[in-house]
Amino acid sequence: MADTSLPKTMADLAVSKTKELKGTEKRDSLVEIEKKYQRMWEEKGVFEVDAPPIDEFPLGSISPDELREKFPKFFGTIAYPYMNGRLHAGHAFSFSKIEFHTGFERMRGKRALFPLGYHCTGLPIKASADKLVKEVEMFGKEFERYKEEDEVVDDAAAAAPTQKGPKEDLTKFNAKKGKAAAKTVKAKYQWQILNSVGIPLQEIHHFADPQYWLQYFPPECKKDLTNFGARIDWRRQFVTTDANPYYDAFVRWQMVRLKELEKVKFGKRYTIYSIKDGQPCMDHDRSEGEGVLPQEYTALKLKVLEWAPQAADAVKSKIPEDASVYLVPATLRPETMYGQVCCFVGPSLTYGVFKASEKEYFVITERAARNMAYQGIFEKDGIPEKAADIKGFELIGTLVHAPLSFHPQVRVLPMESVLATKGTGVVTSVPSDSPDDFAMVTELAKKSEFYGIKKEWAELEIFPIIQTPTSDLLAPYLVKKLKIASPKDAKQLLEAKELAYKEGFYQGVMKVGDFKGEKVEVAKPKVREQLIKKGEAFAYSEPENKVVSRSGDECTVALLDQWYLDYGEENWRHTALDYVENKYGNGLETYSPDTQHAFKGVLNWLNQWACARTYGLGSKLPWDHNFLVESLSDSTIYMAYYTIVPWLHRDLFGRTKGKGNIAAEQMIDEVWDYIFCRIQMSDELVAKSGIPKETLEGMRRDFEYFYPLDIRVSGKDLIPNHLTFFLYNHIALFPREYWPRSVRANGHLQLNGEKMSKSTGNFMTLNDVVSKYGADAARVALADAGDGISDSNFVEDVADNTILRFYTNKEWIEETIKDENLRTGPLNDFQDILFDNEMNALVHEAEKHYHETSYKLALKAAHYDFLNARDSYREACNAAGIPLHKDLVLKYIRLQALVLTPIAPHWAEYVWLEILHEKASIQFAAWPQVPPADPALTAAREYVRQTSSNINSAEAAQLKKMAKGRQSDFDPKKPKKLTVFTTASFPAWQAKYIELLKEVWDARTNSQKVDDKELNGRIAKMGEMKKAMPFVQALKKRLRDGEPAEAVLERKLAFDEAKTLLAMVPGLKRAAGLESVQILAVEEGSKTGKDLTNGGAEVEVKAPVVESALPGQPSFFFENV
Repeated sequence: MADTSLPKTMADLAVSKTKELKGTEKRDSLVEIEKKYQRMWEEKGVFEVDAPPIDEFPLGSISPDELREKFPKFFGTIAYPYMNGRLHAGHAFSFSKIEFHTGFERMRGKRALFPLGYHCTGLPIKASADKLVKEVEMFGKEFERYKEEDEVVDDAAAAAPTQKGPKEDLTKFNAKKGKAAAKTVKAKYQWQILNSVGIPLQEIHHFADPQYWLQYFPPECKKDLTNFGARIDWRRQFVTTDANPYYDAFVRWQMVRLKELEKVKFGKRYTIYSIKDGQPCMDHDRSEGEGVLPQEYTALKLKVLEWAPQAADAVKSKIPEDASVYLVPATLRPETMYGQVCCFVGPSLTYGVFKASEKEYFVITERAARNMAYQGIFEKDGIPEKAADIKGFELIGTLVHAPLSFHPQVRVLPMESVLATKGTGVVTSVPSDSPDDFAMVTELAKKSEFYGIKKEWAELEIFPIIQTPTSDLLAPYLVKKLKIASPKDAKQLLEAKELAYKEGFYQGVMKVGDFKGEKVEVAKPKVREQLIKKGEAFAYSEPENKVVSRSGDECTVALLDQWYLDYGEENWRHTALDYVENKYGNGLETYSPDTQHAFKGVLNWLNQWACARTYGLGSKLPWDHNFLVESLSDSTIYMAYYTIVPWLHRDLFGRTKGKGNIAAEQMIDEVWDYIFCRIQMSDELVAKSGIPKETLEGMRRDFEYFYPLDIRVSGKDLIPNHLTFFLYNHIALFPREYWPRSVRANGHLQLNGEKMSKSTGNFMTLNDVVSKYGADAARVALADAGDGISDSNFVEDVADNTILRFYTNKEWIEETIKDENLRTGPLNDFQDILFDNEMNALVHEAEKHYHETSYKLALKAAHYDFLNARDSYREACNAAGIPLHKDLVLKYIRLQALVLTPIAPHWAEYVWLEILHEKASIQFAAWPQVPPADPALTAAREYVRQTSSNINSAEAAQLKKMAKGRQSDFDPKKPKKLTVFTTASFPAWQAKYIELLKEVWDARTNSQKVDDKELNGRIAKMGEMKKAMPFVQALKKRLRDGEPAEAVLERKLAFDEAKTLLAMVPGLKRAAGLESVQILAVEEGSKTGKDLTNGGAEVEVKAPVVESALPGQPSFFFENV
């Protein structure tokens, strides 16, 4: 048997930066509980959810809206995971959002459906399997011939033939910046990648068959999510591609109907293309460059009139004497070509002289030639023929013809910043409008001898080409204004370039040429068309940034005859935009303005999308079996498929029929139309499909009941493709009432404050997280990680600390519920009633945050604040020398379990069944109904907290004074006494601000009638701004927190302050280690006060802090006794 130990290179790679646990006894006891209830939930089918059957409510006897009102439902999904590996913590983060929401909606009495399928379509699995075929050939079945010094395989494959088909004039692809994200570990064999995720060497060779991936990873995914405690209805799982004939029929129906709607078209278009794979490389096929689009240029033909001597030698006898040779710069600004003064090349770059036709040759980089070879620019498609190599420095001084320029003949000059990775490596120079060009020609003219050129070559007159509000020579103006001294001032030049482009394009007017007087944005395409018609330019496209396919090929842009979805078509786009804008509340809920803004941005630029490919896994295009439906086109409406899976099949692959006893071939297009409410029932449909009417109606019932989708959860990186396609396709194929209700996009997940990365060891799979911390602790840490569209942070310390919290809370509950000394009878009017009210408040607060999908805040209310409330109650009762109240202990236990159920269902289930001895699972329990919080009691509780905190601060302040020598009569180490000064009346100066607030506050709506700017201005005019502003803000906070306006604005507290302070005395003495506490009621200007702790006896007041006491804000003084 081969050695299965991890090779040294892999062992090095596997070094983890994650937290090391010390002691796992508490975790293990909690995990034992989790496994017990996961088995119970699975055995009892707790998460299996069905629509009301038609034998109880016949189809047509009740409308879908009425049925959903009678039996409320919730349907939520996440983007189904791709089956080329195990789920990682980032997947879990997105899963957690829908998982928590599903748990909450169940508690609201809804039939909450959370299904999951497995995405297998596309290139990644096939490309990885093909790599393994070669690696097994190289190293043996168990890779026993591998040696560490072996190089990483780089299997170059012959390019597939370019796709052909009928031609159609298409709108040019609208290229915009995309986000490139590397997703794979570099310089590793495929077998090493699989080995690193725990697959034994002896089994890896099976993965050379792409179908094996479909058999292996879905069960692993299900296992990981089951261990996570996911509330998934596993009856509805499936794999994509033609491996499942039912899903295959669904995808074929979708494509047929889109084509009939003229959403699918055929024609030539630019697309990112892998020469190695022989087909378009779409987002999900890339290991680098996701979201990158083709960038279209105008390639200018600068004919060589006279070679520089060295260049002449380089091409001598390598090209026909009568051939024309062109330097070919690629420009985004053809309208400025009137101002060309020279042509730049990179002196250190190597160029090729490539054959375009029998009589034309182009001087460009190798990279540019690879792109042009697939765009119909060269005579032979796909074959860049190179006649000669030529160094950049050899071209310096070559004389070329510059089309349109006031200087018909210009020289080739050096520019070190020219890149071989952008454009063609040749740059035409227009210093009137390009700050970079102006800075470079200025440098060349100053240092001509250094650069080895004639000075006059860099001193051609600069003509104004475009008139702008700032200057007719915008580039020279900006270079001077920004004090740019040389081409090396990169930061300032970048700023100048952006300013010049924006002003020139959007506010510029042409001063010269056939389109003089026209706005630049209007003239630009006209100048381009004119150049192309004259044969002086041609269209050229390349990826706007680097794109690497999953097969390791650096991609190009090809002009292909393609099937494509016509996203961006005007009517379709406007419908989608209106729905996303949600002006009247009946469109798409996005939970965040950032998400809505991102959708609108994508809809405004997204254009045609290739929907077919020739290599990989997938469903065949119904009308052309040479093509497969690509992975972002077969995954747009599958949420509808979830609703009927139990009718169709019982297994992933559709090998066992479902409850409908339907064969895959019976699922003809008309059946899908009927299920999805596109046509009505007919005898012809029953006869043609062979499916009984009752079965067809049952499937339609399930779709009508669960659709529309209530929430779609996904990472924000899918907005530019999948999520926008998801909207477009629903709009095209379904009646409006079945369009998605909401999309919740989340950011990426960091791990311990750093980017997750396998190569750095800062990486965890979902299995790693759950194995290390248990399901509930992992879920808490995911809830705590964050909720916005910006990146969130999974902190292992949170998970670790949660284990201790859950364990100790469980132990406390088990011990306390057995305590025979617990109080009974009426609740007292301080400790008990405040705790009871606080629990009620937290239940409502948690409910609000769950509803808003703000899980970090929901966790705070449901877990951390609940624990703090319990601890405060315990401390208050201990200080008062009284036991806890039995009814409140039981209420706490019940409420704590219920409000934590969405996030920590295992711990909650244990408390519910084994401590409270409820009969049914907590997964069937309703959200607790408690009275609204009493604002007066809430204010009193906040007063107690704030006063306790202020007392600690007051002692610290007195200690500071003593340390500075300003007070010497207080030693905190000696016995001490606290005097609390309270007053019932506000200072006279506050009266006018009370009157102002009465004037601007609307008690009916509990809101301000004027904006803050106006209110603050009025306060400022009344004087005393420094002390008035915090006073007014404090009153506004009380109003917004729910205290009655008549009490606040009449300067009354919502609670009895004196009574509350007296009740606090035992707790204060215990917490601060005090010998005694004295409560003195004082009035403004009086030298005496009433000692409330001594029956109201009048005493003399000497402490200087007495004057700072306000109603609700007592002052404090410490002294030794």
